[in-house]
Amino acid sequence: MDDIIGRTNEMNFFASLLTGNRSEFIAVYGRRRVGKTFLIRTVFGKHFTFQLTALANAATEQQLANFDISLKKVNKKIKGQPAKNWFNAFVQLTQFLEKSTVAKKVVFIDELPWLDTTNAGFIQALEHFWNSWASARKDIILIVCGSAASWMVHKLINNKGGLHNRVTKRIKIVPFTLNECEQLMQSKKSVLDRYQLIQLYMVLGGIPFYWDEVTKGLSAAQNIQQICFSENGLLRTEFSNLYSSLFSNANRHIAIVNALAKKAKGLSRYEIIKGSGLPDGGSMTRLLDELEESGFIRKYVPFDRKMRTSLYQLTDFYTLFYLRFIKDTAHFDKNKWLNTIDSPVYRAWSGYAFEQVCLYHIDQLKHGLGITAVETNVSSWRSSSLDKGAQVDLVIDRRDQVINLCEMKFSINQFTIDKKYDTELRNKIAAFKKETRTRKSVFLTMVTTFGLQQNNYAAGIVQNDIKMNTLFYK
Repeated sequence: MDDIIGRTNEMNFFASLLTGNRSEFIAVYGRRRVGKTFLIRTVFGKHFTFQLTALANAATEQQLANFDISLKKVNKKIKGQPAKNWFNAFVQLTQFLEKSTVAKKVVFIDELPWLDTTNAGFIQALEHFWNSWASARKDIILIVCGSAASWMVHKLINNKGGLHNRVTKRIKIVPFTLNECEQLMQSKKSVLDRYQLIQLYMVLGGIPFYWDEVTKGLSAAQNIQQICFSENGLLRTEFSNLYSSLFSNANRHIAIVNALAKKAKGLSRYEIIKGSGLPDGGSMTRLLDELEESGFIRKYVPFDRKMRTSLYQLTDFYTLFYLRFIKDTAHFDKNKWLNTIDSPVYRAWSGYAFEQVCLYHIDQLKHGLGITAVETNVSSWRSSSLDKGAQVDLVIDRRDQVINLCEMKFSINQFTIDKKYDTELRNKIAAFKKETRTRKSVFLTMVTTFGLQQNNYAAGIVQNDIKMNTLFYK
């Protein structure tokens, strides 16, 4: 398992299952391309007793035929036609497992949501397999995996029927941190510096599969051009596949992220409804929950904890980049990205994307502030005064009677606070103190790529100067 970057906790947990004294039902989920299947196969590869990978967009008959082929690979004695339904299919699997002599029988079903076709009875058959047989034993490890996070959570983990509370462990595989992406690039003998790695992260996020496309010897800009804009670039056509593989009727989800992509600071539920053209009601709640669970959007937790003032923000790096730059670009525009650098649209995107990088690395920022051991609440704040329009995307409310208001700025050199920005910052701090009525000390915290240019403005207002290297802390 030396070829695995990161994932230490997950690997240790998986390894412990092989020596446990009870049967386990493990649900593994996470965004498409995040490395779920690779991780499971790396840890359990030689221990699989049976494994099945579901077919995308296939009918029940095809799924059962695929199941039959997979079972016959490990049990040559099975003859005849595929099972006619999922109950019979699981009966065949049960009979095979009962004859197995290995200490732990590892059953892996990948892309589980694809098996739940209309009127297939798959969930009921899975319930019966686990409840009537597997759970009563001590030697079964059932691992099910799926990229459709909303399905995995709503239909499996939070199942209200026969599978209620049957999943013994849920594991969400999350994107890599900057540190893990740096390790991955070092394993490929890449010498890109951290400024360039952050540029790549602002496009690729922490998705390992995307980072595998990075070519050694090319700059970040050249790699982005190649991966996103060349005719055969992976991410030029990834968008439609990404959403259709995760959601049924994905057009509704795409309408929401399209609306969010137009407003960097986020939208309220009402604004999303207006911008997407979708109806209000329970379906909107479900769509937002699905996008949030899948890691595409986040819901602001307001500083005052009043959920009615919550905003939603697009957080998937690739989605934002696609909608801003790739969507309407002809594939023959070979220098699209290289010609975009340092344009106003680039500066607007890079500023927002860097904020999202910082928000994904809260633990690293807390380490940089020296408050790892301090109890904190992380939130956002927006002024209730429309004329001020002040907003802070990251507020760290500390138990030690301090509040960090974090401002995040992406630049190629040291960032300079000028007179105009100094006035803006002072007004923002004053508005925060007045509206929240906090008695705590308020520390302005600047998070930048190369730190602050020291001048009277910086010295007079900034308490914490955090540089990008902090974001790479393990």
